[in-house]
Amino acid sequence: MQNMLTLIANLFRLGNASKNMGAQAVSELLIGLSEYVDLTSPPAPATPRQPPTPPGTRMVVSTRSFADFTPQANFPIKKCELHHLDEGPSDSAVLTREQGLQYYRTMQTVRRMELKADQLYKQKIIRGFCHLYDGQEACAMGIEAGINPTDHLITAYRAHGYTFTRGVPVREILAELTGRRGGVAKGKGGSMHMYTKNFYGGNGIVGAQVPLGAGVALACQYRGNNQVCVTLYGDGAANQGQIYEAFNMAALWKLPCIFICENNKFGMGTSVERASACTDYYKRGDYIPGIKVDGMDVLCVREAIKFAADHCRAGKGPIVMELETYRYHGHSMSDPGVSYRTREEIQEVRTKNDPITMLKERMLSNNMSSVEEIKAIDLEIRTVIEDAAQYAISDPEPPLDELCNHIFANDAPMEVRGTNPWVKLKSIS
Repeated sequence: MQNMLTLIANLFRLGNASKNMGAQAVSELLIGLSEYVDLTSPPAPATPRQPPTPPGTRMVVSTRSFADFTPQANFPIKKCELHHLDEGPSDSAVLTREQGLQYYRTMQTVRRMELKADQLYKQKIIRGFCHLYDGQEACAMGIEAGINPTDHLITAYRAHGYTFTRGVPVREILAELTGRRGGVAKGKGGSMHMYTKNFYGGNGIVGAQVPLGAGVALACQYRGNNQVCVTLYGDGAANQGQIYEAFNMAALWKLPCIFICENNKFGMGTSVERASACTDYYKRGDYIPGIKVDGMDVLCVREAIKFAADHCRAGKGPIVMELETYRYHGHSMSDPGVSYRTREEIQEVRTKNDPITMLKERMLSNNMSSVEEIKAIDLEIRTVIEDAAQYAISDPEPPLDELCNHIFANDAPMEVRGTNPWVKLKSIS
């Protein structure tokens, strides 16, 4: 070993010597080293060069495998407020690693999709009504995690998030927003009218979806299929008379309906305190049991929905739920959202109570994921969104002769009057 070190030292001295040094001395040194090193063996694979780390940053190197992560953890969640109930949902929730990654991926996809829709709208590629859902992702994800795919859901016009959680791909949602043939409603529904199996929209008339949801619940009861209908409306619609008519029928007939008020604090630009004499929306059912839930916590929403679904499936009738949440954008794209609230208020919610950040921090602090894994998911989602946006821009618009298709489900082709009696269009189911 001592001889080997001496040879190496001589080799380094050669590097500092004159450039005219003969090659013979170097050759002798290499021959000497060959006694200690097998020069015929294949070289070790080169390590890829890493970009320089900016000053003041800390490089994180992860060598963990999936087996190193915590498979599941139990988290305390905010206790729900109850109305006409002796007991409510659990105040703790079990989250597996697989569930956490799925919830994160879904909520982050909805967030990125809505931000992309905002960009396309400002570029005048999306036109007309457009109500964005960013900030409220825990509601859609928590509800979907607490019910079955065979259960039913109907909501108002802020429907993009629910369209995705009910199984519609991002490209079909964005293509519908841009009015293209590949959209989920063939480009004829737009932002407020998207549908898929067991999802009934997307409804543009304020509060009108609530009696429709009660009707879907009546169908579930009539068929005896042990399914429930989740019927959503906002705090701005909570004073509509038709909602209370639906409450009354649902209570009389013990319909398996979960009425959910997504309370995002403002009905258009009017705060709930200025619009409602009673802002405890979970008590508005009066004779119907109610629950008030933290709508910014996906686990809290999930546990509450499971409890409500079990209540309905047990034949106890409907239940009213209030999800306290917050929207980051204005009411619609025509509303900047800062004339009736401050930018500081919005930023405070983003900083302290963001639903995606809350879930991410839970998983990282409990060793259920890593920073590198989360970043990889974020990168994958950005790619999906960008590809979907390109599809939504390049896909052709539906031709005029398809305008009246799908008016009826199973009827023979029929003529439909156009803008005047002399213009006839054909409807094909």
